[in-house]
Order: sequence, then C-alpha cells, then structure tokens
Amino acid sequence: MSHQKWMSLALEEAQLAFEQGEVPIGAVVVHNNQVIAKAHNEKELRQDPTAHAEVLAVQRATQALGVWRLSEATLYVTLEPCPMCAGALVQARLKSLVFGAADLKGGAVGSVTNVLDVNRWNHRVEVVAGILEDECAQILKDFFKKLR
Repeated sequence: MSHQKWMSLALEEAQLAFEQGEVPIGAVVVHNNQVIAKAHNEKELRQDPTAHAEVLAVQRATQALGVWRLSEATLYVTLEPCPMCAGALVQARLKSLVFGAADLKGGAVGSVTNVLDVNRWNHRVEVVAGILEDECAQILKDFFKKLR
C-alpha cells in the first residue's frame, strides 16, 4: 500500500478524535505491510498529557508484537510529532515516521526543532513529511474553528 493509503487510515483515527472532542490527531503503525496498531489523541478522555496519538500507537504496537523495539515498523501520523512523541520514536527504535501536516508551533521533526536529527542518538528514524498534508491540516482547522 502507499503512504497515502496508510495516512488515510490515520485520518480516520483523527476523525474519531474530532468526534470525541479531542484534538484530531490520528496515528497508525504498519509492520510487514499490515496495520498492527492505531490510536488517536485521548488527552481529555484520560486526563493525561502523555496520551498523544503517537505514544498510544507505539504502546499498542509493542503490545501487538510482544517486543519494545519497532525497528521494522513505520508510524503514520497526521501531525508532525511534538518533542515527547519524537523522543518516544527514538526510544522505540522505530524504522520510519511518515507525517501529514507540519506543526509550526510545536513540531519536533523540523518545524520548531528536530529531535530526530541528533547525531549522538544511538538510533535514527527515517522521515517522510507532507503526505496528505492538506487533509491533515484541514481537520485541525475545522476542529479549532468549531471551538471558537
């Protein structure tokens, strides 16, 4: 499957978040060409500042595989990860990250800073940016417009 197809599944997760009143960010983890985990933001539901879509998807992926190293997995997420989530990707030894929209206020994969581009880390995550960027940005715009 293509990056666009996997990202469309992440967008479905983002839509679930939207419907639940959560900031609409969705994520899926793909391993051996299969989705092994999916998640969306659950910060409000859990009252947990770490319940980001990326962290929840990584947790579910490690549970599905029974190992903490995701060295053959790709995370698809609708918004550029924050510093916490980017750090979690390094810690999980994720093979690659594909994200949709840039986060110009808090993105840690190039927009504000780049946690993944530190030569001293013992692991490097491959990055592809801008997949279904317009769609990923639009759901966030719609959500915040609705809040106003």
